[in-house]
Amino acid sequence: MKISSVISPNYSKKTRLKKQIKFVIIHYTGMQSEIESIKRLKSPKFKVSCHYLINRKGDIIRMVEDRKIAWHAGKSKWKNFENLNKQSIGIELVNKGHQFGYQSFSKNQITKLILICKKLKKKYSIKKENFLGHSDIAPLKKIDPGEKFPWKKLSKHNIGIWYDKKSNKRRFNLKKNEVQFFKNLQRLGYRYFDIFKRKNRDRKVIRSFQQHYLPNNISGKIDQKTFKISHFLTH
Repeated sequence: MKISSVISPNYSKKTRLKKQIKFVIIHYTGMQSEIESIKRLKSPKFKVSCHYLINRKGDIIRMVEDRKIAWHAGKSKWKNFENLNKQSIGIELVNKGHQFGYQSFSKNQITKLILICKKLKKKYSIKKENFLGHSDIAPLKKIDPGEKFPWKKLSKHNIGIWYDKKSNKRRFNLKKNEVQFFKNLQRLGYRYFDIFKRKNRDRKVIRSFQQHYLPNNISGKIDQKTFKISHFLTH
């Protein structure tokens, strides 16, 4: 697999151990062009970077060495981990994002992403459930890689998880099961909510879950389908 290098200065100088790499976090660049994206990821002023960038043609560019800590995850939580830069590898996909005209990811981009994820998974013994989107670990402020990202396709390569559609005709009492829904999310790894106390920001967490697992229905509300998917993923 051909990988070229455009080195960013935005990383922590300390080298981490191989066993400290436990996650791969997938982002989109959310900028108007590849050139602008690389410029920002290299700029000392913006203090952001990633380990790999994959452009629309499927070219892979290394920006930070795997064992260095790139600054891509920011303020984030997943399970018992906080600020996941230390434990993760960040991959940016060139895409204008929701602000500038959100695109479907190109076939070449996803093909190369799957290849590099398989390589990283093997090299660092990363669990399949630890391939996540930026919005999964930072749902209050991030929406990338967004609803057009093909999580289901990746799961067929054991990258990320998906749910089995069990023939479950049962209807759930959503009011009664609201607490159970958030228990399911907590079990998966989502954070930034109180299981027993509802807040306005919960909508962002629900939206993040829907963007990942129910991309045709991003309402921020717990409906039958949203609850059932949370149930299938955790039972």
